Amino acid sequence: MENITVEDLKKRIDSGEQLNLVDVREPHENAEFNIGGTLVPLGDIRSMEIEAIEGLKDQEVIVYCRSGNRSGQAAMVLETMGFSNVKNLTGGMLKWQETFGA
Repeated sequence: MENITVEDLKKRIDSGEQLNLVDVREPHENAEFNIGGTLVPLGDIRSMEIEAIEGLKDQEVIVYCRSGNRSGQAAMVLETMGFSNVKNLTGGMLKWQETFGA
């Protein structure tokens, strides 16, 4: 698993790059603030309910959560499922909001 910083991710989003973002938070967290990722809560990933992202195994996938903890766990689980290029957003949405605002 690699990490990506909020600054690097924001640059890539702002440049218009097509990214595979996966939000592993709970639905109520996603509803409060979201940067556009596909919502697949960590519990779903752990129980292998990943239909929404199944086709991304050979592509870069950037996972994020509130602080970077759950997304780190999700990244490790996804790697065991055969995802070959998973990146964890360091600091998660807390760092994003601290750096760029909501």
